[in-house]
Amino acid sequence: MCQRVTKARVRVAGTVVGEIGAGLCVLLGVARTDGVEAADRLARRTAALRVFPDEDGRFDRSLGDVGGAALVVSQFTLIADTARGNRPSFSDAAPPGQAEPLYERFCAELRALGVPVETGVFGAFMQLELVNDGPVTIVLEA
Repeated sequence: MCQRVTKARVRVAGTVVGEIGAGLCVLLGVARTDGVEAADRLARRTAALRVFPDEDGRFDRSLGDVGGAALVVSQFTLIADTARGNRPSFSDAAPPGQAEPLYERFCAELRALGVPVETGVFGAFMQLELVNDGPVTIVLEA
């Protein structure tokens, strides 16, 4: 999930570990069925996502076009299955040993595409602060 932000920061135990100005806050959920190809494809799609306004106010600019950054935070809860009952199931979420390398791969690919990237701490309990600009929130799937 990508949220267009004017600013965003993530804290772990009260300490800021990642912070950006204008750009995208990316909440990244990794499913058991995801692989390297999906991480790379999603990074390319994120970098090219045109959700920033041009001079006419149309969504026509990407992160690179506006000089924006990405704050990428791992969030396995995005993979929740809520079809049965009131307690979400996370059985479709990738285990940490699979998810962390794909999270790191996604961040590395974004950087390789020229996007400045800040991150949270994989697997940590985090507090996320952001100002959603618009609001604009887009769900991207690889």
